[in-house]
Amino acid sequence: MAVNTGDFALSAAYCTEARDLSREIGDLDTDLWACGTLSFSLYYAGRYDEADACAAAAAAVERASRHAQCIRLLANGRARALAKTGDRRAVEQAIGQALRLSDLHEVPVGLTSCISFEPYGRARTLANAVTSHVALRNTAQVLLDAEHINDLVEHSSSSWSRSLVRLDVATALLQQLTPDIDHAMALGGEALQLCGDTPTSSVYQRSRDLHEQAGPWRDHSAVRDYGEEFRTWSSQPAALAMASSAS
Repeated sequence: MAVNTGDFALSAAYCTEARDLSREIGDLDTDLWACGTLSFSLYYAGRYDEADACAAAAAAVERASRHAQCIRLLANGRARALAKTGDRRAVEQAIGQALRLSDLHEVPVGLTSCISFEPYGRARTLANAVTSHVALRNTAQVLLDAEHINDLVEHSSSSWSRSLVRLDVATALLQQLTPDIDHAMALGGEALQLCGDTPTSSVYQRSRDLHEQAGPWRDHSAVRDYGEEFRTWSSQPAALAMASSAS
């Protein structure tokens, strides 16, 4: 939750303590989870190379390579960070490996939390794939993967997850050769409404990025409306704190 409030230094301290304690008692499951959460924190702090290195180092441990927690390390830790660096081949390898590893374990059917102690289910892995493909501007793949998990996303108990997938799809719609501006901005508005007065750093960052990417169409009424919604939503004290930490 320290990540969600944008306090990345505190999150790193928590993760380091959890990792050290789990190693002291030989608890591999918690060790890998803590490493995955540290990678998650580094990603939202914009430290993509470090986020990938952290997840890669944990997944490379001899006893960890086929562990269920490695699904998260690959999909949430490696693929998304590698996408930010533009390494398309490595992203595809990480996603493919995560999906193959899912087949070896009994994983949840629904859209699990991104920080769940459970193994990542295929829906959560594909949600991470969607985010990765957005960064690589693979718009067709974004829309295909998002369609595959749409029903599970809509039935998720997490408004943040529903918000984030909408923001990813909205960004992809703007990246198309023929941008669907109205649909993209409508999804962006829905994402903000879903979070209401409980913003998180991930939603803040992606809604801000969508606003920036819509800049070329700033005179379009739908873009103006979304911009006004975003400014109102991001004026909440919690969102202002995130804006400060991201600057």
